[in-house]
Amino acid sequence: MRAVILAAAAGVLAACAGSVTTAASAGPAPQEAQVATPATPVVDDARVVFPASVQQGALVIGKVPAASRVRHAGRDLRVTGYGSVAFGVARDQSGPVHVEVTSRDGRARTIEIEVTPRDWPIERVNGVPGKTVKPPPAIAARIAREQAAVSAARTRDDARTGFAQHFVRPVEGRISGRFGNQRIYNGTPGAAHSGMDIAAPNGTPVKAPASGVVTFADDLYLTGGTILLDHGHGVSSNFLHLSRMDVRVGDVVEQGQVIGAVGATGRATGPHLHWGMNWFDVRVDPLLVLERQ
Repeated sequence: MRAVILAAAAGVLAACAGSVTTAASAGPAPQEAQVATPATPVVDDARVVFPASVQQGALVIGKVPAASRVRHAGRDLRVTGYGSVAFGVARDQSGPVHVEVTSRDGRARTIEIEVTPRDWPIERVNGVPGKTVKPPPAIAARIAREQAAVSAARTRDDARTGFAQHFVRPVEGRISGRFGNQRIYNGTPGAAHSGMDIAAPNGTPVKAPASGVVTFADDLYLTGGTILLDHGHGVSSNFLHLSRMDVRVGDVVEQGQVIGAVGATGRATGPHLHWGMNWFDVRVDPLLVLERQ
């Protein structure tokens, strides 16, 4: 009986250990069972990944080792827990831009990214109200106050990660105005266009292109119904000329959620959505953000 018990125990141990070769009675001594040890995954935490070149007006998203310090344009960039960073390249940026990355062990390197120049056609916009092109002093003062409030909302640096989502169009329609093109209103030169205009019928629902928090929602003189949506890390979207605003400051919205409706309020000649994007005070091209996906 004892022999049977020992034989059974040996069988259980062999099954637990894996495949064991049993020696024949006249063969060599049994070899010790070899149990395979799973290989420990090797995580490359030292990678620094940025595009070699970008266009003017691009939103750049890079990858660095977690807990790195990253600086660009005199600013410390916020780094996600998984090592993503973002910054914008201005419309008129010339020459390369530089990113300084210092890993947590103190190793430092500087990344150089080439900037590809773009052509900026002239767009002539006629039929806009004269007071929006050459405003009298009182209205000019109001415009300055309103723009200052919008600029203040763009100084946020939240840890939200909506900026890293695959952005979607807030509304479908023909692109009637492109980012960066020089604008001439009623024959008077104006500033370069700061976003992308999408023609759509009045009242068409406007959806959040990525998740974020509403940091501004008001009716302004030049831009009419205006909403700012902060996507985190200094990246924000603005939606102008809205006929209706369905959100308030502080509301957290998910990608695809309706936030308002297309209109023609403010300085507009017809119903359309002006969708602009910023990295803090740097304007970037929403179309390039869509194409980045």
